[in-house]
Amino acid sequence: MGFWPTWFRLPLSSTSRHILLGVVIGLSLSLSSTSLIFYSQKRKKDRLEKSFDQRPIELRSDEIVNGVTGLIGNTPLVRINSLSDALGVEILGKAEFLNPGGSVKDRVALRIVEDAERLGLLHPHTGSRIFEGTVGSTGISIATIAKARGYDATIIMPDDVAEEKVKALRSLGAEVEQVRPASIVDKKQFVNLARDRAAHFGHTANPRDSLIRSSSSVLVTTTASEAVLHEHGTLTKEEADELENKPRGFFADQFENRSNYQAHFEGTGPEIWRQTSGRVDAFVSGAGTGGTLSGTGQYLKSVNEDLMIILSDPEGSGLYNKVKYGVMYDRKEAEGTKRRHQVDTVVEGIGINRLTHNMELGLDIIDDAFRITDAEAVAMSRYLVENDGLFLGSSSACNLVACIKFIKSVGWNDGQRVVTILCDSGTRHYSKFWNDEYLQRANIPVDKQIIYDLLSQ
Repeated sequence: MGFWPTWFRLPLSSTSRHILLGVVIGLSLSLSSTSLIFYSQKRKKDRLEKSFDQRPIELRSDEIVNGVTGLIGNTPLVRINSLSDALGVEILGKAEFLNPGGSVKDRVALRIVEDAERLGLLHPHTGSRIFEGTVGSTGISIATIAKARGYDATIIMPDDVAEEKVKALRSLGAEVEQVRPASIVDKKQFVNLARDRAAHFGHTANPRDSLIRSSSSVLVTTTASEAVLHEHGTLTKEEADELENKPRGFFADQFENRSNYQAHFEGTGPEIWRQTSGRVDAFVSGAGTGGTLSGTGQYLKSVNEDLMIILSDPEGSGLYNKVKYGVMYDRKEAEGTKRRHQVDTVVEGIGINRLTHNMELGLDIIDDAFRITDAEAVAMSRYLVENDGLFLGSSSACNLVACIKFIKSVGWNDGQRVVTILCDSGTRHYSKFWNDEYLQRANIPVDKQIIYDLLSQ
């Protein structure tokens, strides 16, 4: 007993001994359980990390890429500090404005051209011309890729888009045709006109049926070396090769061309998954053609079925109601007030009143949708400059407003990760979205307090 303190007495009764033994056993079991949990979590983390490179996207000082197309993709994820800190989550933006053409559409344009070349629909340095109908960003990307790959470009767009986009296109050597905004059922709608212009330019290509039609009614199969069907018989290989070297008009057709979807399913989605080491809980994106949301969302859902896919939809678009209620409808087009053309909005690049093929490919994976007003988008853009030094365009602002609304709706505040797309920078939107005088004439308030109020709700 000499080593025990004088005040310490061992329990004498069997009851006391049993209590002490129970405490010891309880602590042992608790420590064992905790150790097993930590071991299980570490094993799971190790298995997950083994499926990724630890630094999958790394720029090295000695790295040389092959021309401007080598700069496309592998954009970083940037933490939106002010929003993340305010909400207790991690909001990460895929910095697509760092692509050489300045937007997420670089991925799409490159994939469309590469697929067309692979199918034998386009051949560089033959005087061939790529046609596209767009509100701007895809056109700039196509003009960039076209010059890099040996083609000309004709871009047809509405005459009310931000003038910075038109100037950029012309600086890139593209032929620009501006037309009045119109419904897709109108032959003079910009997408329909692009298709028509391509059809009347030499030998034309339609990526959906993979056929080339010449002005002499020749149908060329997609395999370059194969014979060509002709109304008077089969052409020889030499005749087919000669035909291939003639100029062609190619309609890029970003809305319906599946290359759009594949660019994101095989590019953007896997990049996000690697960059987060598989730790992503939700993906938020707007939709115009639908390729970014569908392609990226489908990939992320394929590797984690619990991950949530969220649509950000601006005013004037019918996609919100399509997701929420199964009907392509906008409240501003109610009976008796329906306009012939899509409701005007200051947001460019996302929102549409029809269901494209690319959107259909991902419609069933969308878990929720949020409608974003022009005032909210404008407020977010100003809030980000003030708090994060980020100068972004209208669709990026919409995506981040949708992130807040979604996070508030599910009550997340414990470090969950939400990834969205930062589509382009504000430099393409000086004349409209970033023009306070224009916004004032359009009765759109410029009030950062809208976002502060949204965060505090």
